[in-house]
Amino acid sequence: MAEAGSDDKSAGGADGRPPATRAGPAPRANGSWHADDRPRHRRGPAYGALDLGTNNCRLLIARPSRRGFVVLDAFSRIIRLGEGISTSGRLSDASIGRAIDALGVCAAKLARHEVQRMRLVATQACRAAENGRHFVERVERDLGLALEVLTPESEARLAVAGCVPLIDPDSDLAMVFDIGGGSSELIWLDLGRRRSPGQNARDEKLRRPIDRSAFDDCIVAWISLPVGVVTLAENHGGRHVTPAQFEDMVDAVTGLLVPFEAAHKFRHRMSGARAHFLGTSGTVTTVAGIKLALPRYDRSKVDGCWLDAEEVREVTYRLVACTYEERIAEPCIGRERADLVLAGCAILEALMRMWPIERLRVADRGLREGILARLMAEDGFHIGGVGRR
Repeated sequence: MAEAGSDDKSAGGADGRPPATRAGPAPRANGSWHADDRPRHRRGPAYGALDLGTNNCRLLIARPSRRGFVVLDAFSRIIRLGEGISTSGRLSDASIGRAIDALGVCAAKLARHEVQRMRLVATQACRAAENGRHFVERVERDLGLALEVLTPESEARLAVAGCVPLIDPDSDLAMVFDIGGGSSELIWLDLGRRRSPGQNARDEKLRRPIDRSAFDDCIVAWISLPVGVVTLAENHGGRHVTPAQFEDMVDAVTGLLVPFEAAHKFRHRMSGARAHFLGTSGTVTTVAGIKLALPRYDRSKVDGCWLDAEEVREVTYRLVACTYEERIAEPCIGRERADLVLAGCAILEALMRMWPIERLRVADRGLREGILARLMAEDGFHIGGVGRR
């Protein structure tokens, strides 16, 4: 889903979610392991989460720990699976080849870490393409990876679940968004729903980080916009973008937001309320990296940082004024993203114009972390933050 970022960055069962794909032996009903099939990881089994998006293929392998989970391995590669799909309606042979190559790397990593539980998901490109189902079948036949094509709602909820710990519990409202390659997911949360009558955001127990299991109760509304950085750049241009073309992109996204705002009136709800955005995508991590003047992208400095709205706009319009070659030279962009970053900035600008906010929090985490948290919670592990190996 997310269009870029760093390497460290549902229908089915009784609970409405499909059972996770298993590789290797399953635990006993009481949670123990057979004597001859215990995983070799001394401190717990390995879990895997794969996100095959319109632009990126990402894998995260982790094990539970007392503080949350510890990352054992990660992989991220720009594959542009959805390249050209907005005009052809199909996944091209070239994009399929790039995806198969990347998925082969992921399959090898999953095997090497003896992953016991995994969930492997695909998003907008596979949802929209005429040959998406054929591609999914080929991946399972050739690589043994069973991809699950997420619904837009499942995609949005998992992305939120992955970055719940970064939501400011002192706020009244928060909008979590993920600007993807082929679609963008938005979820509005009313944090007041966590409070009993007479409580306010200053109460100590409400100032603690929001538990992942409780965020569903706070969801007011969500939408999946049929636009992402790849589709927007293909329709409006990505390499050479004039200020007028940038405004055209902003207007196109705004047109998709208007009916959602008319139905839910969040501008009115924001009046007098403490509200913030939480963005989980390569667009916001890139903007943060540039604002922080990082000589190279550093997840530890970006994940969880706060940006003022004016800081976001300062970076956005600096990039609009840059040439394509100057964007390539920016260390937090590079050649692979230089033709997509302005499309992402246009989507972000449209969100900020529709719902004027003062603060944006940046998350270099999302769908994969949400998948891991759900899988581990199903197995009885309480998951908080994300640790490092």
